Amino acid sequence: MTTDKIYENEPGERPFRFNDDVAKAFPDMLQRSIPGYAATIEAIGSLAARYIQENTNCYDLGCSLGAATLAMRQGARQPGCRIIAVDSAPAMIERCREIIAEDDRQSAPATPVKLVEADIRDIEIHNASMVILNYTLQFLAMDDRDLIMRSICDGLNDGGLLVLSEKVVDENENMEQLLADLHHEHKRRNAYSALEISRKRAALENVLIPETVAPTAGDSRLQASATLRSGCATSISYRSLP
Repeated sequence: MTTDKIYENEPGERPFRFNDDVAKAFPDMLQRSIPGYAATIEAIGSLAARYIQENTNCYDLGCSLGAATLAMRQGARQPGCRIIAVDSAPAMIERCREIIAEDDRQSAPATPVKLVEADIRDIEIHNASMVILNYTLQFLAMDDRDLIMRSICDGLNDGGLLVLSEKVVDENENMEQLLADLHHEHKRRNAYSALEISRKRAALENVLIPETVAPTAGDSRLQASATLRSGCATSISYRSLP
């Protein structure tokens, strides 16, 4: 696994992009940057075993290198389902294709995976029993988020599941500052320097746009998805600045 050293030398003046350098270091970046990321992926596999339905589609929207895709595949128990993994970044899809091909060779899984290089806003969701938005929605323009949530809910079968993992900001300034400090401490414990943290934060400005949530309220988009159908929705979030 390539160690993430992108912002040791990159000043952070250019907007963050999912390019070749990021694709190479992405597993290390996620492990060291997002508290509980491995637990999120493990939970997706467990939820897949419970909620994926026979002869249905499962979507990983913004699949990056396919961690959630593989978790769904390993958790799937029902016959006739397939996973559609979508990402708009060519470098991520190229590397994801290699990872999925290696999984095919090693385990010959029964659940096929279709990789699609496309904008997730252009994907039609239909006959879906499980949809994953794993730290993806935050990279879309605010005006597009309700539209894609509506599209997912329209294509989600009864009893289906949407898993939404997001970075959010607490509306309470004191709590948000505490959580931001804890997140930066998490990064420092994982060998990121203060300069690297600052540079990456600058690069993500206006690229990753988190939503503000009340301390005791659920995300409004998630609540809408849960009530539009008789299916299920679950939310996994981490609160802090990038």
